[in-house]
Amino acid sequence: MKKVDIQKKIITRCLIGAPVGLAISTMITIIFSLAMGDGNFYAVVPELITDCKTEINAVLLQAVCSLLYGAAWAGASVIWEIDNWSILRQTVTHLIIGSLATFPIAYFMRWMKHNVWGILLYFGVFLIIYLFIWFSQYFMMKRRVQQINSRVQEQAGGRS
Repeated sequence: MKKVDIQKKIITRCLIGAPVGLAISTMITIIFSLAMGDGNFYAVVPELITDCKTEINAVLLQAVCSLLYGAAWAGASVIWEIDNWSILRQTVTHLIIGSLATFPIAYFMRWMKHNVWGILLYFGVFLIIYLFIWFSQYFMMKRRVQQINSRVQEQAGGRS
């Protein structure tokens, strides 16, 4: 894939990913609020309101960060289409970009405790979720490749 094509794909995916990130963030706040079960809407964590001085400032900051978060992950998905990279290089690069996008946002949005244990717990949960998704995708793709290969072999066998 040409560098210009990669850049266009990254920009396009970032533009699509930004509103998706905002939508997912909003859905999480709705689900969390429903789970609390007290009839209130919890748009942001209370510590963020304290940091931002007002609730609307906190909500606006979280919305902007959610847009950036969605854009970063969507843009990073182009890494999986760089065919001349090994799966190890793709995975490590994607993990680094995802971590660099996620950690500062999670930290500033107060989605984690601001101490060593909070940061370690955050990275542990992040890695577990990342690996679960990665292995799920890997085995799904592996199965699809096996299905395609068996169809190719069936068609080649029928021509003999």
